[in-house]
Amino acid sequence: MIIFAACVATTLAQYAAPEYPAHHAYAQAEQAHAPAPYNFEYSVNDPHTYDVHSQSEYSDGKGYVKGTYSLLEADGSTRVVEYIADDHSGFNAEVKKIEGHIQGYKAPYSAPSPAYRPTPYK
Repeated sequence: MIIFAACVATTLAQYAAPEYPAHHAYAQAEQAHAPAPYNFEYSVNDPHTYDVHSQSEYSDGKGYVKGTYSLLEADGSTRVVEYIADDHSGFNAEVKKIEGHIQGYKAPYSAPSPAYRPTPYK
């Protein structure tokens, strides 16, 4: 009897499980929420705070994304990052630093740390 049960179990294990309607509904819902192609861009240029940055990005909706962003650093240079991401090679970025000086730009002020002397132990 045990040998017969083992033979039946081995025979049935060779066949794939039937596909249930719930799986089909899940696949349809997944397709309905598939990524859509998009393209966006924005920029900020505030002369009072020297907040200068921008970004643009494009996606084909199939896993490929290409974009760039830039920002003004505290030393007056500009950092530019260009990136590409896809399902095969992952995220790849190239970072560039463009030296420059903006007229009238001063680096943000940072107060010096306070100097103190520890109280002698008595």
